[in-house]
Amino acid sequence: MEMVRELASKKAAVIFTKSSCCMCHSIKALFYELGASPTVHELDQDANGREIEWALRSLGCNPAVPAVFIGGQFVGSAKDVISLHLDGSLKQMLINAKAIWF
Repeated sequence: MEMVRELASKKAAVIFTKSSCCMCHSIKALFYELGASPTVHELDQDANGREIEWALRSLGCNPAVPAVFIGGQFVGSAKDVISLHLDGSLKQMLINAKAIWF
């Protein structure tokens, strides 16, 4: 769990994904469209991927990926991020965390 907290707090926007996950790809594309350059951790290509995945599940991520952190805070999975985007608050969260500037 400490590893997840440390990785999530290093950058304004952090996404834990798997390279074969279509929802992970969609969330990354959404962030790029909004002008953010999130740090992406591909768990299936990380030596500690399985350990990180279990830590994400203990945070309530089910499925474990994509798991999004903004400003070091856990935002949620794809469903949560899409909901925030649709109500307009995702962009403001990214601005507040200095992941994008306007």
